[in-house]
Amino acid sequence: MSTSTAPPIRIANCSGFFGDRLSAASEMVSGGPIDALTGDWLAELTMLILSRIAAKRPGAGYARTFVTQMEQVMGTCLDSGIKVVSNAGGLNPAGCADAVHEVADRFGLNPSIAYVAGDDLTDRLGDVIAAGNDFAHLDTGQPLGDLAERIVTANAYIGCWGIVEALNQGADIVITGRATDAAVVAGPAAWHHGWARDDWDALAGAIVAGHVIECGGQVTGGNYSFFTEIADMTYPGFPWAEVAADGSSVIGKHSGTGGEVSIGTVTSQLLYEIQSERYMNPDVVSRFDSIDLNQTGPDRVRISGVRGEPAPPTLKVAMNYQGGYRNQISIGLTGLDIEAKAELIERQFWHACPYGPEDYETVVRKFLPTHKADPATNEEAVAVYKIIVKDPDERKVGRAFSNAGTEIGLCSIPGMFGTGGGPGPGQPFGVYWPALVDATLVPMEVVVDGRLAVVDSTPPEVPFEPFDVVSPSRVDVRPGPKRAAPLGTLFGTRSGDKGPNANLGIFARSAEAYWWLSDFLTTEQLAELMPEASQHRVDRYDLPNILSLNFIFHGLLEEGVAASTRQDPQAKALGEYLRAKVVDIPMSLLG
Repeated sequence: MSTSTAPPIRIANCSGFFGDRLSAASEMVSGGPIDALTGDWLAELTMLILSRIAAKRPGAGYARTFVTQMEQVMGTCLDSGIKVVSNAGGLNPAGCADAVHEVADRFGLNPSIAYVAGDDLTDRLGDVIAAGNDFAHLDTGQPLGDLAERIVTANAYIGCWGIVEALNQGADIVITGRATDAAVVAGPAAWHHGWARDDWDALAGAIVAGHVIECGGQVTGGNYSFFTEIADMTYPGFPWAEVAADGSSVIGKHSGTGGEVSIGTVTSQLLYEIQSERYMNPDVVSRFDSIDLNQTGPDRVRISGVRGEPAPPTLKVAMNYQGGYRNQISIGLTGLDIEAKAELIERQFWHACPYGPEDYETVVRKFLPTHKADPATNEEAVAVYKIIVKDPDERKVGRAFSNAGTEIGLCSIPGMFGTGGGPGPGQPFGVYWPALVDATLVPMEVVVDGRLAVVDSTPPEVPFEPFDVVSPSRVDVRPGPKRAAPLGTLFGTRSGDKGPNANLGIFARSAEAYWWLSDFLTTEQLAELMPEASQHRVDRYDLPNILSLNFIFHGLLEEGVAASTRQDPQAKALGEYLRAKVVDIPMSLLG
C-alpha cells in the first residue's frame, strides 16, 4: 500500500488521437497550473497508418504533430517544471526523440529527452515464435502461422514503469512507443508518489484516471449523448486529472474553457472501448465495478474507491498485416420498385464483370433502404445498393471490377447514379490481429540522453488476497403505466471498436432507471432491438456502481477497423443507434 504524502499531481491531456487539436498543448500549458502534459496518439489503426508513412519516408513512423506541439510549448514547460510524456513515438520513438532534440537545438534549449522502446516485435516475430509463442488470435484462437510473413506492425502494449525510470533519471520529456493510453498518465503519477509496482489500488486508480482523460475532449462533453444540456460546446476545453497518493483523482478542466466535466461525461468515457469489469493493463487490473464517482463542484468529478489486482504475466500484442485490396460500387436506387432495381444491378454487374463472386476472397452486399414512401424531397426517395469486394489479387479488385460498374451505367435501372467515389483502382487494406506474448520477452528499453536502462515488463509475484466488490443495493421502480419513448430519453451511451469487436456501453442517471434497464435490456432483448445483436455473439457486463451496462458485439467489425465494410467502421455511432430505439418505459421514470 502506498505511503506517499506528496500532494496530488495534476496531469493534463493534449491529444486523444493522431490528428487531434494541434493547439491543445499550448492551451493546457498556458490555461492554468499543471505538473505534467501527456497525450495519446496511438490506436490500432494508427499503427498501420504510421507503417505506411514510414514505408514512403524512411525515418518517419512517429506522430509529427507532437513535434509541432513541442515547438509551441517546450520552453514554457521547461521554465515551469512541467514534465511531458507521450506515446507519439509510435513505430519510431528514437526518431521522434531526435526530432524533438532538433526543436530544442533550434530554440537554444537543453531538455533531458528520453524515449522508451522495446515494444516493437516486428523484426523479432520469428525468434519469439520459435521460442514457443504462436500468437494465437485472441478471438478465434487461430495461430498466426504463415501470416507472420505478411505482418507489417507488431507492437506489445507496454506499461508505465519505463516512463517512471526515465523520470527518475531526470528526463523532462519522455517519448514512448506503444505504451498504453493510460500508462502515460500512470507513469507520472507513480513517479511523483513513489509507488511500488505492487501498489495495486493506487495504480488501478491512476489507470482509471488515465483512461478517463486519454481521449481529450471526450470527457469534457465531446461524443456525449446529452450534449444539448451543455451550455457551451463550441470549443470544449481539454481535461486534466489530479491524482492523489492513494490513486484517487479529481477530473477537471481549466477555468473559462468550453464543455463540461460531470458524472455523466466521466461515466460516458469510462465506458469507452472497455470489455468486462476488469480493465486489463500491463501494470495492474483495474476493477471498474469498484469505481465511485462524486461531483465535488462545477467541472470537478472525484474518482475514488478503485481496487486493483495484479497484472497478468502476458502482454497484449497489436499486429497488422496486409490483407489485400478492396473496392466497391455504390448505386442510388430511387422511387418505386426499389428491390427489383437492386436485383437488376446485382445481375447486370456480375454479367459485366470478368470475374464472378466466387472468384473473390470476400464479397459483401449491402442494401440500405433509406427511401421513404411519398418522399418530400429527392433525397428521401433514395435507397443505396453496394457491392464490396476484397482479394489479395490487385488486378481482380481494380479496374476489372470498377469498370463493370461503369459499363452498365446507361443500360440498367431508371435514374441510375453513383453515391460516392468513382471508378478506380482497388485500395490496400490491413487486417488487425490481436494476440498475447509472455511479458518476460518484452523488456522496456529506456534511453535517457543516450544512456540505456532496461526495465522488466513482468509484474511482481507477491502475495495477493482476492477481494469481493460490494454492489449497490437494488432500487425497484414502482409499478404503473408505461409510455413508448426512445431509450435515449433516459439513457446515454458510448461505443467504439475493440479489434474485430465493438463495445456498447449504456448508462442511466438514476438508480431507479438503472435497475429497470438492468432487467429490461437482456442480450435477448438487445437482439430484438438491433439486428446486429442477433447476428453476432453478444456478451453483457454489469457495472451497477456507475449505473451502466456494457455489451460486446463479437466480430461486428469483421477483421478490424481497417478492413471493416460497415458504414461506421469503428462503431462510434452504435450507441446512438440504440438510443433511437423506441420501447415501453415506465412513466414514473419519464417524469
